Amino acid sequence: MAELTLDGVSKRYEDGTVAVDDLSLEIGDGELMIFVGPSGCGKTTALRMIAGLEEISDGELRIDGEVVNDRPPKDRDIAMVFQNYALYPHMTARQNMSFGLRQAKVDKAEIERKVKEAAETLGLTEYLDRKPVHLSGGQRQRVAMGRAIVRDPKAFLMDEPLSNLDAKLRTEMRTELARIQSELGTTTVYVTHDQIEAMTLGDRVAVLRKGLLQQVATPRELYEGPENLFVASFMGSPAINLMKATVEDERLRLPVGEVPLDRRLRDALSRTQGSTDVLVGLRPEHLFDATRADGPERGVTFTCDVDVLEAMGAEYYAYSALPDAPDDTDVTPASASGEGEQEAVGRRRGQQLIARLSIDSEVREHEQIELSFDPGRLHLFDAETGKRLTDPVR
Repeated sequence: MAELTLDGVSKRYEDGTVAVDDLSLEIGDGELMIFVGPSGCGKTTALRMIAGLEEISDGELRIDGEVVNDRPPKDRDIAMVFQNYALYPHMTARQNMSFGLRQAKVDKAEIERKVKEAAETLGLTEYLDRKPVHLSGGQRQRVAMGRAIVRDPKAFLMDEPLSNLDAKLRTEMRTELARIQSELGTTTVYVTHDQIEAMTLGDRVAVLRKGLLQQVATPRELYEGPENLFVASFMGSPAINLMKATVEDERLRLPVGEVPLDRRLRDALSRTQGSTDVLVGLRPEHLFDATRADGPERGVTFTCDVDVLEAMGAEYYAYSALPDAPDDTDVTPASASGEGEQEAVGRRRGQQLIARLSIDSEVREHEQIELSFDPGRLHLFDAETGKRLTDPVR
C-alpha cells in the first residue's frame, strides 16, 4: 500500500494543448480515489502520469514521499487494469493471471499460492483452466483484476474497467470491486465518466473539468455541498434542476414561486456583492407531490403540466416545462460564455423541471400536478462565476 501525492502536476502536449493543469491531490494509504468528469477532462491522462505512461510536464508525483517523475513504469510497483481486458487469448485464466509473476521469475509455488488466493477472492477458482473465449465479460474482467492482484502492488490504477459490461453485470461488478478493494486495502485510483459509479464506489471523488480539479470530497459532501454549478450539475441522477431567480422585496422570486429569505438564504445572498440575480438548484428528489403526506410541512407549492412521465419501477420521473420560462432561458454562468455545447445544455436545463416522485403518486402524463419543496433544500449559485453561495444542504 502507498500514499500518492500529486503536487502541481500538469501535462502539456507539443501543440500547446493542456490536458491536466496544476493538479494537486493527496491520496491516502488504502484509499479508493475516483477521478470523474466528462470526456476530455484529463482524468485518464492524470492516471497515465501516475502509472508512468505519460511524461509529467510540470510538478511532482510522489509515492510514499519519493519523487518518481523519471522512474519507469516497471519500477513504480503499480498495477493497472484497463478498459479492455487485454488478456492473452491462447492462455488460460490461470496463465493470464500468473504471466507477470512468471516473467519476474517468481518461485512456482509462490505463483500458485498467489493465483489461488486471488481466484478465491474473485470467485474464479472453477474457471482457472478456461481460456478467455469461454469466459463471460464479467469473468474476463475478474481475470484482468486477478493479474493485477497477484502482483501485490503498492497501488491499483483502474481506467474505466467496467465500461464494456452490460448494465446488470456492471452493477454486480461494481459491488464486487468495492468488496475486493475493501478486503485488500490497497490504494486505488479509479477513472470513470459515470457519476453513479463514482458516488457508490469512492472513499473520495475528484471531479475534473478541462484539466482542472473542480472539487475533491466524499460522495456525500459532493452531493450536499457542490463547490460550483458544474459539480452540482454533473453529480446526481437525474440532474439537478436549475432556475434563474431574482431578489425583490426580501423574497427570492423563482419561476415556481416566491421564497421568503431566511437566515441561510440571506447569508448566501450577502456573498453576491450586491447582485440581485442568482442561479438556484433543486434536486429532483426534493420535489414532492403536494397531494400526498410525504412532502414538507411548510413547503412552497406550485402547479405545472407533466409533459413526459417515466415509470422507473420504484419511482416516477416527471418532466415539466418551467412555468413562465421563455424559450431563451439559459442557466449557463456568464463566465462560461462561448462554450457552445454547454450553452445549449444550459438553455434546455433552464426551461425544464424534473421531479423524482413516489410510485404511489397519482401523477399522470399530460395532466397537471401540484408540487411542493422545502426552501431549505435550495442551492444558490453566483450567476457570474457559478460558485456555490449557500451552506451545504443537509
